[in-house]
Amino acid sequence: MSEIHQETLELLEWHRLAEHLAGFAGTAAGRRHCAALGLPDHPAESRRLLLETTELLALDGLCEGGLSLQGVGDIATTVALCAKGGCAGGEELLALAATLATARRLRRQIEDPELRPITTALVAELRTLPELEQRLHFCLEEGGRVADRASAPLETVRRQLLALRGERRERLQELVRRYGSLLQDTVVSERGGRPVLAVKAGAAAQVGGLVHDSSASGSTVYVEPQAVIPLGNRIRDAEGQERELERQVRSELSGLVGAQAEPLDHLQQVLVRIDAGLARARYGQWLGAVRPELAEAADAPFELIDLRHPLLLWQERREGGRPVVPVTIRVGPELRVVAITGPNTGGKTVTLKSLGLAALMARAGLFLPCAGTPRLPWCGQVLADIGDEQSLQQNLSTFSGHIRRIARILGALPQGPAALVLLDEVGAGTDPTEGSALAAALLRHLADRARLTVATTHFGELKALKYADPRFENASVAFDVETLSPTYRLQWGIPGRSNALAIASRLGLDPAVLAVAAAQLEPGGEGDVNRVIEGLEQERQRQQEAAEAAAALLARTELLHEELLQRWSQQKEQSAELQEQRRQRLELSIREGQGEVRRLIRRLRSVGQEVRVGGRVAGETARQAGQRLRRLEQQHRPLPERRDHGGWRPRVGDRIRLLALGKAAEVLTISDDGSELTVRCGVLRLTVELAGIEGLHGEKPAPPEPPPQVRIRSRRSPGSRGPEVRTEGNTVDVRGLRVHEAEAAVEERLRGANGPVWVIHGIGTGKLKRGLREWLSGLPWVERVSDAEQGDGGPGCSVIWVK
Repeated sequence: MSEIHQETLELLEWHRLAEHLAGFAGTAAGRRHCAALGLPDHPAESRRLLLETTELLALDGLCEGGLSLQGVGDIATTVALCAKGGCAGGEELLALAATLATARRLRRQIEDPELRPITTALVAELRTLPELEQRLHFCLEEGGRVADRASAPLETVRRQLLALRGERRERLQELVRRYGSLLQDTVVSERGGRPVLAVKAGAAAQVGGLVHDSSASGSTVYVEPQAVIPLGNRIRDAEGQERELERQVRSELSGLVGAQAEPLDHLQQVLVRIDAGLARARYGQWLGAVRPELAEAADAPFELIDLRHPLLLWQERREGGRPVVPVTIRVGPELRVVAITGPNTGGKTVTLKSLGLAALMARAGLFLPCAGTPRLPWCGQVLADIGDEQSLQQNLSTFSGHIRRIARILGALPQGPAALVLLDEVGAGTDPTEGSALAAALLRHLADRARLTVATTHFGELKALKYADPRFENASVAFDVETLSPTYRLQWGIPGRSNALAIASRLGLDPAVLAVAAAQLEPGGEGDVNRVIEGLEQERQRQQEAAEAAAALLARTELLHEELLQRWSQQKEQSAELQEQRRQRLELSIREGQGEVRRLIRRLRSVGQEVRVGGRVAGETARQAGQRLRRLEQQHRPLPERRDHGGWRPRVGDRIRLLALGKAAEVLTISDDGSELTVRCGVLRLTVELAGIEGLHGEKPAPPEPPPQVRIRSRRSPGSRGPEVRTEGNTVDVRGLRVHEAEAAVEERLRGANGPVWVIHGIGTGKLKRGLREWLSGLPWVERVSDAEQGDGGPGCSVIWVK
């Protein structure tokens, strides 16, 4: 990286942003990678990083508790040591095994070519070496201690050590009982790794043995009794043998690690990239940032709405700083130079740094703290001259320091990729006339060579460049003369005017001095320009007030419209409720009439005689009256609301109603043929058929379309299907292994399988079988799992059918 590029990163405080990003990484290697955040040299790499950040952000939100990197260690040093023939420690080797297990879990979580093509390609060539992980876990126990099962000689030596230590302990207890009156304490101590007794100073000769130490007062000596010295020597010899045998096991394991140095180095790089991508995603989420669009064309426009400085956001949220005022930057493809004018402390320099950091963040794959969708070209170079480069040791004035840096910027300007140049107080530090002429010439030169140059200045002559060259544009930072304070708002199209006389007047300067100063302003010069600018600002203020009034009127109109809709809905509900009440009263009257008719019929039948009414039987008349009442009830019964829902089909995320439960649920997944759905109803997760649901408004789902009658080409060639009988080649024995060890062994066998696989796990407590079944149920390439035939192991053996 050239000197001017390094200076630009320092001026924009890129290292501070990288440190903030590193705080979101989950591993030490990831934090180092983020702290030294690099910038890609090609637009395609920046776009890939942005897509990678997007995919990891979505996956992090889907995983309960977030995507975890727990268990990932920094294995680079261990792998390098083993590759050179060194012997790694037990803890380092165990950390490497944990890293392999976490990498395999991450690969399973990430792999989805449709949803996550970029990160899936990242882990596609990842080798997690389950055999090496299994061997490391077999030979090492928690804490990195070499297990007894790792070596038969080691197990024998440790048994001998256990027996010798037990024998020495018994002899020491016997000596404590024998010489109890000669001892200061009955506790067996240790000096130099040897057991000693605390003997009174005058009784050391009676006990006999080797004196290792004495107390500070000299009243106690620590003696290793002669009776246990030979046992101690034998224990020391056995401990030496134990250390050597442990070193041999670790050396063997280190050799296995060294033989896989290349895939392990690749695995470490992939894990660091995943950690860095996850850190970018979480940092962007913390900022409330959005993904930018990097345009292909070098002259693409800049569109950054409500851009906030990320370092100021950090101060606001973490350190209780002032609220960040956003700036909006819209630069069309025809513009090449933007001159920002206005008073000091108005936010001009912050605007420059915000724009520079935004270009660098998009290039590094970071999201931008903007509103909407930020759009900008890929800036191959961001070059800045911000601040004072005065140096007493190099005998440089402020002006000389600026010129030196600008000369380096001009020398570094590229011919091809888009360049963003940021100049603070261009031409300052020398005679105003010469400085403004030099600044104008410099900006015209940069308009020919850079994609965009943003310069802050106090020179009034630079404000007029816009009217002679369409590639130039003016902007200014607003200033409130009444309160003598900046508003930090960026105004486009209007240059900033000098407020020196207004500020001096507000601060109480003698009016006579101000009058002389105003009189000395040349007609048609700066004074006229300021009056024109003041008029433009007043017109802009009037337009802004009119826009605010229109927005308020629109808001009131929307509220009135919403209120009218609400009242109409209430009246409609009240009308429907009134009709329902009337219908219910009518039904009640009909039911009472029907009851009276039934009582009349029963009374007539009990009497047993015919009573004629108008020449007709009264019972028949009563029955006909009852029938008329029933017809009347049917006429006034509300018709069911009919809706035409032809073609309605539920989609993932829709809310539907379960017919069996009568409750609403959310659709999680839909089977390939559309006939079954997995739904969540409260805390329940159910699988239901399509016919067992309906829409919340009564929609009936359309039956799934039959699959097209086309011939589907099998992924396997005829005859490539493996045998459906158990053989040594399609059987794996995991008895005695832990669940994660069994998963590694089964996964490796499944990746090369072309038919069913038999897994012998035994019956026992059933924990191993349950753990394997739960794990297998989440693998996309496993069709089903069942118990084997009785002759092949029955419940002690599972058959895995691969899709």
